[in-house]
Amino acid sequence: MAVLDLLGRRWTLRILWELRNEPAATFRELQTRCGGVSSSVLNQRLHELREAGILSARDPAGYELTKLGRGLLYALAPLDDWATRWEQSLTAEDPSSQTPSSQTRHRRPRQGDLLTST
Repeated sequence: MAVLDLLGRRWTLRILWELRNEPAATFRELQTRCGGVSSSVLNQRLHELREAGILSARDPAGYELTKLGRGLLYALAPLDDWATRWEQSLTAEDPSSQTPSSQTRHRRPRQGDLLTST
């Protein structure tokens, strides 16, 4: 399975995000943190991430990122930085619109948005 295919699947990035700072998390802890993910989908994503070598499962500690998984998060860090700058630019453009970030993330960037680093 190609890594972009895996990362594009629903809940995959959220699972990785929830494990970014924690030493390990059990299935139930991850399900609570991800809120809204069904147990069958969570189980499938965890299985796929283990098969890809991104996660490991340790009983009873739970799931944790492997060295490869930590490297993936390191590679994704610039994307997270860009997303933060992008969201801040939306607020700066129209300070009167205090919409929740989940709504502002759907705005299409205009040509020239964030071409320079801040």
